[in-house]
Amino acid sequence: MDMKGRVVLVTGASRGIGAAIARAFAAQGAAVAVNYLRQADAAQAVVQACREAGGDALALQADATVPEQARSLVERTVQEFGRLDAVVNNAFAPYAFDPERRATFADLGWPDYLRQFEGSVGAAFHVCQAALPHLRLRAQGAIVNLVSDLVEDPVVPYHDYGTAKSALVGFSRQLAAEVGPQGVRVNCVAPGLVHPTAGSEATRASFREAIMAATPLRRLARPGDVAGPVVFLASPASGFITGQVLIVDGGRVMR
Repeated sequence: MDMKGRVVLVTGASRGIGAAIARAFAAQGAAVAVNYLRQADAAQAVVQACREAGGDALALQADATVPEQARSLVERTVQEFGRLDAVVNNAFAPYAFDPERRATFADLGWPDYLRQFEGSVGAAFHVCQAALPHLRLRAQGAIVNLVSDLVEDPVVPYHDYGTAKSALVGFSRQLAAEVGPQGVRVNCVAPGLVHPTAGSEATRASFREAIMAATPLRRLARPGDVAGPVVFLASPASGFITGQVLIVDGGRVMR
Protein backbone atom coordinates (compact mmCIF):
# COMPACT_ATOMS: atom_id res chain seq x y z
CA MET A 1 0.00 0.00 0.00
CA ASP A 2 2.55 2.52 -1.16
CA MET A 3 1.31 6.05 -0.38
CA LYS A 4 4.46 7.92 -1.39
CA GLY A 5 3.68 11.30 -2.90
CA ARG A 6 0.12 11.31 -1.54
CA VAL A 7 -1.35 13.72 0.97
CA VAL A 8 -3.87 12.63 3.59
CA LEU A 9 -5.95 14.70 6.01
CA VAL A 10 -6.95 12.88 9.22
CA THR A 11 -9.41 14.64 11.52
CA GLY A 12 -9.31 14.01 15.25
CA ALA A 13 -5.76 12.68 14.96
CA SER A 14 -4.07 13.84 18.15
CA ARG A 15 -4.68 10.58 20.05
CA GLY A 16 -6.15 7.10 19.97
CA ILE A 17 -7.40 5.73 16.67
CA GLY A 18 -6.76 8.95 14.77
CA ALA A 19 -3.12 9.09 15.89
CA ALA A 20 -2.60 5.44 14.89
CA ILE A 21 -4.13 6.16 11.46
CA ALA A 22 -1.84 9.15 10.92
CA ARG A 23 1.25 7.10 11.83
CA ALA A 24 0.16 4.25 9.56
CA PHE A 25 -0.18 6.56 6.57
CA ALA A 26 3.20 8.08 7.30
CA ALA A 27 4.77 4.62 7.47
CA GLN A 28 3.58 4.13 3.88
CA GLY A 29 5.28 7.37 2.83
CA ALA A 30 2.31 9.75 2.87
CA ALA A 31 2.33 13.35 4.01
CA VAL A 32 -0.25 13.69 6.77
CA ALA A 33 -2.21 16.69 8.04
CA VAL A 34 -2.83 15.87 11.72
CA ASN A 35 -5.99 17.71 12.73
CA TYR A 36 -6.68 18.37 16.39
CA LEU A 37 -9.16 20.42 18.40
CA ARG A 38 -7.48 21.20 21.74
CA GLN A 39 -4.49 18.92 22.38
CA ALA A 40 -1.70 20.79 20.62
CA ASP A 41 1.14 19.02 22.41
CA ALA A 42 -0.33 15.59 21.66
CA ALA A 43 -0.77 16.54 18.00
CA GLN A 44 2.86 17.66 17.78
CA ALA A 45 3.91 14.31 19.27
CA VAL A 46 1.93 12.55 16.52
CA VAL A 47 3.65 14.74 13.90
CA GLN A 48 7.02 13.70 15.28
CA ALA A 49 6.00 10.04 15.24
CA CYS A 50 4.85 10.39 11.62
CA ARG A 51 8.19 11.85 10.60
CA GLU A 52 10.05 9.09 12.40
CA ALA A 53 7.86 6.55 10.58
CA GLY A 54 9.00 7.88 7.22
CA GLY A 55 6.40 10.44 6.14
CA ASP A 56 5.98 14.17 6.41
CA ALA A 57 3.37 15.70 8.73
CA LEU A 58 2.07 18.87 10.28
CA ALA A 59 -0.48 19.63 12.99
CA LEU A 60 -3.50 21.77 12.11
CA GLN A 61 -5.97 23.02 14.71
CA ALA A 62 -9.61 23.23 13.62
CA ASP A 63 -13.10 22.36 14.78
CA ALA A 64 -14.43 20.31 11.87
CA THR A 65 -18.03 20.93 12.94
CA VAL A 66 -17.62 24.62 12.05
CA PRO A 67 -17.89 25.13 8.27
CA GLU A 68 -15.37 27.97 8.06
CA GLN A 69 -12.82 26.04 10.10
CA ALA A 70 -13.31 22.91 8.02
CA ARG A 71 -12.68 24.89 4.85
CA SER A 72 -9.60 26.50 6.35
CA LEU A 73 -8.33 23.10 7.45
CA VAL A 74 -8.51 21.74 3.91
CA GLU A 75 -7.01 24.86 2.36
CA ARG A 76 -4.09 24.90 4.80
CA THR A 77 -3.41 21.26 4.02
CA VAL A 78 -3.29 21.99 0.29
CA GLN A 79 -1.18 25.11 0.79
CA GLU A 80 1.38 23.19 2.82
CA PHE A 81 1.61 20.03 0.73
CA GLY A 82 0.39 21.15 -2.69
CA ARG A 83 -2.41 18.61 -3.09
CA LEU A 84 -4.94 16.44 -1.28
CA ASP A 85 -5.51 12.77 -2.12
CA ALA A 86 -7.45 11.32 0.80
CA VAL A 87 -9.56 12.38 3.77
CA VAL A 88 -10.19 10.34 6.89
CA ASN A 89 -13.12 11.60 8.96
CA ASN A 90 -12.32 10.30 12.42
CA ALA A 91 -13.41 13.26 14.57
CA PHE A 92 -16.62 12.88 16.57
CA ALA A 93 -18.26 14.35 19.65
CA PRO A 94 -16.72 12.95 22.86
CA TYR A 95 -18.46 9.84 24.15
CA ALA A 96 -17.90 7.54 27.12
CA PHE A 97 -18.58 3.88 26.37
CA ASP A 98 -19.92 2.67 29.71
CA PRO A 99 -22.65 0.02 29.40
CA GLU A 100 -23.47 0.15 33.10
CA ARG A 101 -23.97 3.90 33.31
CA ARG A 102 -25.13 4.64 29.79
CA ALA A 103 -28.13 6.87 29.16
CA THR A 104 -31.27 4.90 28.34
CA PHE A 105 -33.66 6.13 25.68
CA ALA A 106 -35.91 7.66 28.36
CA ASP A 107 -32.95 9.63 29.72
CA LEU A 108 -32.04 11.24 26.41
CA GLY A 109 -33.23 14.45 24.84
CA TRP A 110 -33.17 15.38 21.16
CA PRO A 111 -30.19 17.72 21.76
CA ASP A 112 -28.15 14.64 22.76
CA TYR A 113 -28.79 13.17 19.32
CA LEU A 114 -28.05 16.46 17.59
CA ARG A 115 -24.71 16.72 19.39
CA GLN A 116 -23.67 13.32 18.06
CA PHE A 117 -25.04 14.05 14.58
CA GLU A 118 -23.06 17.28 14.45
CA GLY A 119 -19.91 15.55 15.71
CA SER A 120 -20.06 12.66 13.23
CA VAL A 121 -22.16 13.57 10.19
CA GLY A 122 -21.77 17.33 10.46
CA ALA A 123 -17.98 17.24 10.67
CA ALA A 124 -17.75 14.79 7.76
CA PHE A 125 -20.18 16.92 5.72
CA HIS A 126 -18.17 20.11 6.17
CA VAL A 127 -14.80 18.49 5.52
CA CYS A 128 -16.04 16.58 2.47
CA GLN A 129 -17.60 19.68 0.93
CA ALA A 130 -14.31 21.52 1.30
CA ALA A 131 -12.17 18.60 0.14
CA LEU A 132 -14.07 17.30 -2.89
CA PRO A 133 -12.87 19.96 -5.36
CA HIS A 134 -9.30 18.85 -4.59
CA LEU A 135 -10.06 15.12 -4.55
CA ARG A 136 -11.65 15.34 -8.01
CA LEU A 137 -8.58 16.89 -9.63
CA ARG A 138 -6.77 13.60 -10.31
CA ALA A 139 -9.87 11.38 -10.43
CA GLN A 140 -8.42 9.11 -7.77
CA GLY A 141 -9.48 10.63 -4.45
CA ALA A 142 -10.60 8.66 -1.41
CA ILE A 143 -12.71 9.38 1.65
CA VAL A 144 -12.83 7.02 4.62
CA ASN A 145 -15.36 7.65 7.39
CA LEU A 146 -15.06 6.04 10.82
CA VAL A 147 -18.29 4.49 12.04
CA SER A 148 -18.90 1.57 14.45
CA ASP A 149 -19.91 -2.08 14.42
CA LEU A 150 -22.87 -0.93 16.55
CA VAL A 151 -24.58 0.07 13.30
CA GLU A 152 -24.85 -3.66 12.53
CA ASP A 153 -25.27 -5.06 16.04
CA PRO A 154 -26.15 -2.68 18.90
CA VAL A 155 -24.84 -5.04 21.57
CA VAL A 156 -25.07 -2.03 23.88
CA PRO A 157 -27.74 0.50 22.84
CA TYR A 158 -25.77 3.73 22.85
CA HIS A 159 -28.75 5.40 21.23
CA ASP A 160 -27.44 8.82 20.25
CA TYR A 161 -23.95 7.68 19.26
CA GLY A 162 -25.10 4.60 17.34
CA THR A 163 -27.82 6.49 15.51
CA ALA A 164 -25.35 9.17 14.41
CA LYS A 165 -22.89 6.55 13.14
CA SER A 166 -25.70 4.84 11.24
CA ALA A 167 -26.51 8.17 9.63
CA LEU A 168 -22.85 8.55 8.66
CA VAL A 169 -23.05 5.21 6.81
CA GLY A 170 -26.04 6.53 4.87
CA PHE A 171 -24.25 9.79 4.16
CA SER A 172 -21.21 7.87 2.90
CA ARG A 173 -23.18 5.67 0.52
CA GLN A 174 -25.15 8.56 -0.94
CA LEU A 175 -21.91 10.46 -1.50
CA ALA A 176 -20.20 7.40 -3.00
CA ALA A 177 -22.97 7.09 -5.58
CA GLU A 178 -22.61 10.72 -6.62
CA VAL A 179 -18.83 11.16 -6.73
CA GLY A 180 -17.87 7.73 -8.04
CA PRO A 181 -18.12 8.88 -11.68
CA GLN A 182 -15.73 11.70 -10.73
CA GLY A 183 -13.08 9.24 -9.57
CA VAL A 184 -13.64 9.64 -5.82
CA ARG A 185 -14.33 6.64 -3.61
CA VAL A 186 -16.14 6.79 -0.25
CA ASN A 187 -16.02 3.95 2.27
CA CYS A 188 -16.45 3.35 5.99
CA VAL A 189 -14.47 1.47 8.59
CA ALA A 190 -16.53 0.15 11.50
CA PRO A 191 -14.47 -0.82 14.55
CA GLY A 192 -15.79 -2.63 17.56
CA LEU A 193 -14.70 -1.65 21.05
CA VAL A 194 -11.14 -0.33 20.79
CA HIS A 195 -8.89 -0.33 23.84
CA PRO A 196 -7.06 1.63 25.06
CA THR A 197 -8.67 4.88 23.97
CA ALA A 198 -10.15 7.82 25.86
CA GLY A 199 -13.65 6.59 25.01
CA SER A 200 -13.09 3.06 26.32
CA GLU A 201 -11.57 4.16 29.65
CA ALA A 202 -15.01 4.02 31.28
CA THR A 203 -15.69 0.47 30.07
CA ARG A 204 -15.19 -1.95 32.96
CA ALA A 205 -12.79 -4.86 32.62
CA SER A 206 -15.61 -7.39 33.11
CA PHE A 207 -17.48 -6.04 30.08
CA ARG A 208 -14.32 -5.92 27.99
CA GLU A 209 -13.72 -9.56 28.86
CA ALA A 210 -17.28 -10.46 27.84
CA ILE A 211 -16.76 -8.80 24.45
CA MET A 212 -13.48 -10.67 24.02
CA ALA A 213 -15.18 -13.96 24.82
CA ALA A 214 -17.78 -13.27 22.10
CA THR A 215 -15.09 -12.36 19.56
CA PRO A 216 -13.56 -15.16 17.44
CA LEU A 217 -10.10 -13.60 17.65
CA ARG A 218 -10.51 -13.41 21.44
CA ARG A 219 -9.25 -9.89 22.02
CA LEU A 220 -10.30 -6.29 21.60
CA ALA A 221 -9.09 -4.10 18.77
CA ARG A 222 -6.12 -1.88 19.41
CA PRO A 223 -5.87 1.48 17.60
CA GLY A 224 -3.35 0.02 15.16
CA ASP A 225 -5.81 -2.70 14.15
CA VAL A 226 -8.13 -0.02 12.80
CA ALA A 227 -5.39 1.95 11.05
CA GLY A 228 -4.44 -0.75 8.55
CA PRO A 229 -7.93 -1.12 7.03
CA VAL A 230 -8.25 2.67 6.80
CA VAL A 231 -4.97 2.93 4.88
CA PHE A 232 -6.11 0.11 2.60
CA LEU A 233 -9.39 1.84 1.74
CA ALA A 234 -7.57 5.10 1.01
CA SER A 235 -4.88 3.47 -1.12
CA PRO A 236 -4.81 2.40 -4.78
CA ALA A 237 -5.00 -1.21 -3.54
CA SER A 238 -8.75 -0.70 -3.00
CA GLY A 239 -9.27 1.21 -6.23
CA PHE A 240 -12.44 -0.70 -7.19
CA ILE A 241 -14.16 -0.49 -3.78
CA THR A 242 -16.66 2.19 -2.88
CA GLY A 243 -19.81 2.56 -0.78
CA GLN A 244 -18.76 -0.25 1.57
CA VAL A 245 -18.56 -0.70 5.34
CA LEU A 246 -15.55 -2.72 6.48
CA ILE A 247 -16.19 -4.13 9.95
CA VAL A 248 -13.05 -4.36 12.05
CA ASP A 249 -13.97 -6.12 15.29
CA GLY A 250 -12.22 -9.48 15.26
CA GLY A 251 -15.25 -11.25 13.81
CA ARG A 252 -17.79 -10.40 16.51
CA VAL A 253 -20.11 -9.12 13.79
CA MET A 254 -20.01 -11.07 10.53
CA ARG A 255 -21.70 -9.85 7.34
